[in-house]
This record gives sequence, C-alpha cells and structure tokens, in this order.
Amino acid sequence: MKPREIFLRALRREPTPRPATGSATSVVTVDLMAELGFGFPEAHLDPGLMAGLAAAGATVLGFDNVMPLYSVWHESAALGCQVNWGARERMPDCRQAPWKLGGEPPIPRDWLSRPECRVPLQAISLLKKRLGDQFAVMGKVFGPWTLGYHLFGVENFLMATLDDPDAVRRALAALKEVTVAFALAQVEAGADALCLGDHATRDLCGPEAYRDFLLPVHRELVERIPCPLVLHICGDTADRIGHIRGSGVSCFHFDSKVPAAAARELAGDRLALMGGTSNLSVIRSGSAEAVRADVREKLAARIDIIGPECAVPLDAPYGNMVVLSEEVKAAGSMDQRGH
Repeated sequence: MKPREIFLRALRREPTPRPATGSATSVVTVDLMAELGFGFPEAHLDPGLMAGLAAAGATVLGFDNVMPLYSVWHESAALGCQVNWGARERMPDCRQAPWKLGGEPPIPRDWLSRPECRVPLQAISLLKKRLGDQFAVMGKVFGPWTLGYHLFGVENFLMATLDDPDAVRRALAALKEVTVAFALAQVEAGADALCLGDHATRDLCGPEAYRDFLLPVHRELVERIPCPLVLHICGDTADRIGHIRGSGVSCFHFDSKVPAAAARELAGDRLALMGGTSNLSVIRSGSAEAVRADVREKLAARIDIIGPECAVPLDAPYGNMVVLSEEVKAAGSMDQRGH
C-alpha cells in the first residue's frame, strides 16, 4: 500500500498495514532549509520553492503526506493584513488587525487571486504533478474563528463573544465563506485532504464558546468541503474533544498537552487522531531514543497518524523527524491496523 493510501485510509480510521506518519502543519526547520539550499522567507510566496520545501516532508523526512502552507497568514494577508513574511529563522507575523468588528466585513472581491492565495494553489498543483499517487498532498485553510483573531484582533474578538455575540456570529458567517472558497480552490488544485486550523484553544476561550459559536460552523464546513478535514487546535483541548467528535471532521490534530491515551478515549472510535508528539521535549530537545519511546507510546494509544503536535520549531533538528517516521514504519509493521 502506497504512503498516500495509508495516510488517507488512516484519516478515515480504515484498516492499514501500519499507522500513518505525517503532519497537518509545518515541518520545516532551519537545518532542513540548509540541507535543501533554499527556504524562508522566499518559499512563502514562490510556488516552486514552496512545493520543493514541502516535498522534503516525504522525500527527506519520510512522512506519508506533504503540506506546503507553512504560516497562518495566507488568507489574512490576502484580506488586508500587513504581514511581515519573516526570515530563515523567523516565521511570518502581523502586528495590527485591519478591521473593526460590527459592520459587514470588507472582504475584497479579488482576495482569492492575490499572490498570498494564488501561490499556495500553484504549489499544491505542482506537488500533485510531481508526487502523483505516491504521497498525500494536504492543503491548509483557517476557519472563521482564527480569521476573526487576525482581522479584528484577538482581544476585541473574544470580548465581543460576551459583549456583542450577534456581531461575532455575523463575522463568522461572512468569514466561513472565505474558508470554503479557499478550501474548494485547494481541492481543485489537487489537495487530497485539508488541515482546518481554528484556534479555539482553552487558553483563549471555554468549551462553551466552541460549542455555541463554532460547532455549527464546523459542521457546515464538513458538509460543504468535499475532502477529509483535519481540525487543528493548539493547547489542552480535553474539555472540547467531545464537541469536536460531534463536528463530523475526519481527524483531530492534537497537542501533547492532552496525553495520547486520554485523547484516544475522548475521541471515541470514529474520530481519527493525528500528532500529539511534543515539539519542545521530543522533536526539538529529545534524543533518538526519546523519539522512539514517544512513538511506542502513540502506537500503544492507537494514534492513527503519528507526528508533531503543531508547526515544528525552526531551530529543531530535522533528524528527529526522520527517526520518528522510521520508528513508526519499523514498529508499525508489526501493528496491522484495523478499527
């Protein structure tokens, strides 16, 4: 079974000859860019460099999927955020939210054709042509909750959930159309699955906020986007995995703040799980044996796709991800997956 099929079957919790390995978020590091001879910041806005860097997730790291959108800012930049695209050792950032919450969000008519969105679409198309059916090509979109943080400001947006919930719901209704449009464009370009990043993390909001504001939106996104969705939320999400399980997403990309065994119990039998390996204590600072021990823990917990919990720190050694993928394949070959 080819890596692509293993990955896509694992997203659906279907039988596989071994667990899948991969990530829904960036796996790029400074030493990987040095190895390849190119990288950030150019790769954020050059389709050939973006695709080449993403392909290394499979060809160098040994993962079953690739994912070419490395930052959280592509849609937001196209919508009007003034993004600093960073440097080789620094991810992109934006310091100022451009919109005020209350009226109709001023979504530009041509946002999807602007370079910030056009380049990832071209990169996905290039990856699909280069990798064919050997590896899964994964895209990434951000949900309306995260877009609200970017465009209105985190504090303003979260305060409005208490002070003006109707304004928040209007904003979510408008911004979900951005999520759907970018998702459909990525599927058309060749994406096999999509990461849906929507940062309703415990550090910023309670589980009731996810249930009341986002759960209906995520259910709608599942209905409207014709490919598997992998929901990514950072932090301790133990108090909302039950709600996420009811959203209909295929898979949840979870943080190491939720122990793997607990995440599996909370997710139940139908929701696939990805990630859970600590970026700081394992990927960045762990020995090869620590990486192998972490993989064994994930295997014991029946994690479907084993890999980093979130975007890998730029100063992490990429060799630890090679060890991770090799250990999954070696140990997993004795673990025929059936659900």
